[in-house]
Amino acid sequence: MKNQRLTPLATFLLLFNMAATAHSLPLPDAEINSTTIPTLTGCGPSSTINQLFSQFGRSGKMPAELGRWLNDTKAQTVEPYQAFDNVYYVGICWVSAWLIKTSEGPVLIDTLYGEFTDQLIDNIKKIGVDPAEIKMVLLTHGHFDHVGGVSKLKALTNARFVMSEEGWKEAQLDAKNTQGKPNAWTMPAPAATDILVKDGSALTIGDTTFHAYMTPGHTWGTTSYVFDVKEGNNTYRAITIGGLGLNAIDSPQQVEAYIRSIDRIKAMVKDTKRPITVHLTAHPFSNGQIEVQNQLKVRQPDQPHPMVDAKGLLEQLATLRANAVERLAVEQAQITFRGKK
Repeated sequence: MKNQRLTPLATFLLLFNMAATAHSLPLPDAEINSTTIPTLTGCGPSSTINQLFSQFGRSGKMPAELGRWLNDTKAQTVEPYQAFDNVYYVGICWVSAWLIKTSEGPVLIDTLYGEFTDQLIDNIKKIGVDPAEIKMVLLTHGHFDHVGGVSKLKALTNARFVMSEEGWKEAQLDAKNTQGKPNAWTMPAPAATDILVKDGSALTIGDTTFHAYMTPGHTWGTTSYVFDVKEGNNTYRAITIGGLGLNAIDSPQQVEAYIRSIDRIKAMVKDTKRPITVHLTAHPFSNGQIEVQNQLKVRQPDQPHPMVDAKGLLEQLATLRANAVERLAVEQAQITFRGKK
């Protein structure tokens, strides 16, 4: 989301788990009547957050309440919690960061940005992990809200940072374009020890193997990660989908790539041998993870794990795909219109 007023087409954010795309959070637009939109007093509910994002998508103007909330440090604060025996949530309210404990040290997914990276570091310490002990950092794509903290974390750890080559280039370009602006950020070049991951790569740390899959669409360099999560004697296949919003589209071809990525993930969920049943989302309001964390607190030993939900993930993918098909028609119509001029 760029710090300017965008046209409705440029902010076609119909997908309910959209993500920020540019270099700084936009300032609230005072022209939107605050009496017609709900108020956010803390983290959630997911439905209200999605409603505000949908309004932003329809109007092309940032609702004042959404702009305020995105920049509210207190509202974004989330106490870290254990999702599975080996998985912890260490992110903020609107952007996820997940920490996976392995037999040879922790692995982190995404770095947050700005002052929220400091919250991330505090959250990691709260679960008893020294950030310096992190062995690997998996990066989903090059937008600031997911990789804006890379430079800060590199100063704290000798971890290997992992992202697709295209994703790294996107991050460096985005960061470069912020220089001289109030919320400028930096993205260092990959070090010799970092990994420019390729489709199908398997990265093993101790007892856990992370499989990287190129899932372009949200950006061309988006990467999703698949690995096992554990609870007691049960092991489940989990995915962090690298990005699902259609808010950084440059062509119909990118939307077509997005649809192919959705179909690929759907096939993984439906796999008869090792199906994915857990979605460790990149944005917790996108699939109700905000509410799920509260369910985890009161869950009884004999109750099923609320995050093991293949049906819910398939429903989310179906909605995303349907919206993408609509978006593709819009993009193709724009090409046709320009061709007739």
